[in-house]
Amino acid sequence: MNTPPPPAVPRRSRAVAALAVAGCLLAAGCSASGGTSASGADPLGKAGNGRFKVTLVTHADNGDTFWNLVKKGAEAAAAKDGIDLTYTNDPDSAGQAELVRDAVRDKVDGIAVTLAKPQAMKAPVAAAKAAGIPVVGLNSGIADWQSAGILEYFGQDESVAGQAVGDKLDDLRAKHALCVIHERGNVALEARCAGVKRTFGGRTEIVYVEGNDADATAAVLTARLRQDPTIDEVVTLGAQFALTAVKSVKQSGSRAHVATFDLNQDLVKAIKDGGVQFAVDQQPYLQGYLAIDALWLYRTNGNISGGGVSPVLTGPAFVTRTNVATVAKFAARGTR
Repeated sequence: MNTPPPPAVPRRSRAVAALAVAGCLLAAGCSASGGTSASGADPLGKAGNGRFKVTLVTHADNGDTFWNLVKKGAEAAAAKDGIDLTYTNDPDSAGQAELVRDAVRDKVDGIAVTLAKPQAMKAPVAAAKAAGIPVVGLNSGIADWQSAGILEYFGQDESVAGQAVGDKLDDLRAKHALCVIHERGNVALEARCAGVKRTFGGRTEIVYVEGNDADATAAVLTARLRQDPTIDEVVTLGAQFALTAVKSVKQSGSRAHVATFDLNQDLVKAIKDGGVQFAVDQQPYLQGYLAIDALWLYRTNGNISGGGVSPVLTGPAFVTRTNVATVAKFAARGTR
C-alpha cells in the first residue's frame, strides 16, 4: 500500500525509526509469499493442498468503520491464499476470550487475535498453543504479545505514535490538549495518551468517555470545552470520535482544533475541509491483511515475520491537508 510520508517535525526520531523498521520487516515478510515446503506439508504436519480454516477474533464493537477495514484486509488475504476465514468480535474481554476458545474447539488451522485486554487472552492463547494452533496478534498489545505466547505481531507502537503526536502539537503551538479515551482499560488507547503527555510541552488532560454512546460522548466534550476555554486541542483516538469532537467544538463555542488517531472515509473528508487538523494512520487494512497472510506463510512455509522477536509495524504516518488527496482515493475504495 502507498502510505504518504509523514511531514518532517522535530524530536520524532523514535517514530521515524519505527517506520524504518516497519519497512524492512514488511519487505522481509512479503518476499517469501507463495512459498511451500519441499515435503508439501506445513510445519505442524497438515497436508499443504487443503484449504486452511482461520479465525480472526477482535475486540471491536459492531458497526465500527475502523474494524471494517481490518476485516476487509483479512478477507483480501484469505481470498488470495485460499483460506476459509471466520471473523468474530466482542468488545467484552471475557466474551472475546470465549470466542478464541470456540476457535480452538473448532480445530481451526490458525487464529489472529487483538490484545486490547492482554491478561484476558493469555489462557485461551495457551489453549490454542496446546492444541497446536498458531496464534498471531494484531492492532493492540504490542507490549504484551510475546509474554502472551503470540507467534507474531502486526500493528503500531502506540507509545511511539502518541509521542509523535505530542511533538506535532508542539509544532502547531498548542498549549492545552484534551486527550479523549473512549474505552477505559484498553492498553493501546492508554499508551497513546501517555505518549502524547510524554512529549507535548503543554498541558495534557485525559478524559474518559463511553465510546459506545455518541450522545454521551458529545455531551462530555461539549461541557468540558465550555468549562475551560484554554483547551486549544482535542485529540481523539478514533475517527468517529473526532467527528463527534468537531460538533462539540462548534456547540461549545470553543476555538479548539481537533486531531485524531485513525481514519475512515468521513474523516478523510473532514481533513480535506479543514475540520480536523490531522490524523495518525496505523493502516488497519494492512494489519488484517498481514495477520492472515502470516498464518498462511507459517503453515505453508514456516515463515515468522520479525523472527518472532520484533513486531511488524504498520504506522504511524500523519495524514494532513497537504497529503490527504493521496489517501482519499484509497478511502473511496474502502481500504483506508
